[in-house]
Amino acid sequence: MTDATAGASGADEKTFLGHPRGLVTLFFTEMWERFSFYGMRALLVIYLTQHFLFSDNKAQGLYGAYAALVYLIPVIGGVIADRFLGSRKAVTIGAVFLVLGHFGMAFEGRGSVQEITFVGDNTTYDIISEGRGDARELFLVAPGEVRYPVSFTPEGVTIEGAADAFRASVPTSGFTLSTRPDVFEFGGMSIPFEQVLYLSLALIIIGVGFLKANISTTVGSLYGENDPRRDGGFTIFYMGINLGAFLATLACGYLGQTYGWAYGFGLAGIGMTFGLIQYLMGQKWLKGKADPPKPIGAVTEGIFWVLGLVAVIPAWMLVQQSELMEQALPILVPALFVLVLAFALIGFKGTERSKMIAALIMVFFSVVFWMLFEQAGSSLSLFAERNTDLTVIPGVVMTAAQTQSFNAGFIVLLALPFSAMWVALSKAKLEPSTPVKFALGLIQVGLGFFVLVFGAQFAGPDFKVPLIWLALLYLLHTTGELFLSPVGLSMITKLSPARVVGLMMGVWFLSSSLAHILAAIIAQSTSSETVAGQVVDPAGQLATYVGTFQMVGIAGIVFGVLLLALSPILKKWMADVR
Repeated sequence: MTDATAGASGADEKTFLGHPRGLVTLFFTEMWERFSFYGMRALLVIYLTQHFLFSDNKAQGLYGAYAALVYLIPVIGGVIADRFLGSRKAVTIGAVFLVLGHFGMAFEGRGSVQEITFVGDNTTYDIISEGRGDARELFLVAPGEVRYPVSFTPEGVTIEGAADAFRASVPTSGFTLSTRPDVFEFGGMSIPFEQVLYLSLALIIIGVGFLKANISTTVGSLYGENDPRRDGGFTIFYMGINLGAFLATLACGYLGQTYGWAYGFGLAGIGMTFGLIQYLMGQKWLKGKADPPKPIGAVTEGIFWVLGLVAVIPAWMLVQQSELMEQALPILVPALFVLVLAFALIGFKGTERSKMIAALIMVFFSVVFWMLFEQAGSSLSLFAERNTDLTVIPGVVMTAAQTQSFNAGFIVLLALPFSAMWVALSKAKLEPSTPVKFALGLIQVGLGFFVLVFGAQFAGPDFKVPLIWLALLYLLHTTGELFLSPVGLSMITKLSPARVVGLMMGVWFLSSSLAHILAAIIAQSTSSETVAGQVVDPAGQLATYVGTFQMVGIAGIVFGVLLLALSPILKKWMADVR
């Protein structure tokens, strides 16, 4: 750490590596926030299918609804901060809600129980699982707590050592399955532990809504308008995001799947607590840059705390209504898109009109990119759990949740080289235009799926694909992200007329929300029948993944090539903006 003079921002400014000291506060706040977010995300879908015994459809639908809301609510949080609270107070409120939500995830209960009822027998028996990962086994619990190992196939169930108590095998037509939720007693009511899950997710959604957009705004406010350090500051901040995500998926993913879900989710909560503490302790370094636009009293601030708590209720309701969101967002967001396009055609002329149209077209293609890329938290997470040999080297095995670290790890390794590459290409007048970067990003995300489809032929007799092929998919998805993601928000601000920048940012976030719902719909097409969280037909599951990934790979490449063909026109419409 050094104290230096920075002419762009004042002779007395305390700096860190040449940047305002406030960047350190924001770097670690965001690093710990992303630690908590990605630590929980790495475990979520696996947790839903193995602990609460959700069907694949329900688990991936819930994840999609949650992710869509995470990108939808910051639009409102940004407006509240801009007009009333300021970024500092908004981030503080968001961090507190996140701490509560992540610790709430650690209250898991005993988990739901799979039940089996044989035709002609009115008695229902429990099916329980023991162990984790490949060592996981299923048992039928008979009267007297006698346990019989069982295995399920598409043809039926086999019961080992049952003697005269049960038939050795029963066809699928000879039994029915049901799920009994775990409950806790509260005020004389039996409340499913699922509701604790939904409430925790709602708290996280509202917390992200207050924090996500506003902490990035604070980073920008640390620099003067023409401060040459601004881009470097955001690069450092971006590294913090991915460093947090990388560490979280390794640590939370290991604890959650090795020792128990509560340990993984609890560590995510501890990480967010660290973020909140150091953010509050580092306020002096922000030098009032994140304060409210006008001074507000304790009562006004208290009102927004209460409104945040009230907002948890609709978030709690919506996160449970994945089908409603899957029906509504694909209608509402395109309708808004058409209205904004009509507004651009009618309300603007000349260069301003063409720039807005170019921006809207690239927003559309970004939806395609993110709906493919965001398979990471759903279908690819379950693919890692079910159909991936997680052996890194002999004797070293990852958990499925830890494979989520590949994306963040590759970004930490590649972000600075990519940044240097763009600078070098720009000096040589060879840097691709924004539409070309978007197109190449789409092609890479499509190719990533084809790498995994190709790797499926090397699956062993247990229908598990070597880990290297999943890692290569994430490598291509990461390079695709580096072509598209860093320039996305910048593109919106550069191409939008000043009076409608807020509207266009809203369209950007809404499109991201739509992308996550569409990603959930794609992920649901990979669903497979499970019993107590275990796949009944591993071979069929692998074939389903291969078929779906092949289709989405084609979609990525086709849309990428289409955008590449349109890029000369879009570049012309963008005028002087690259």
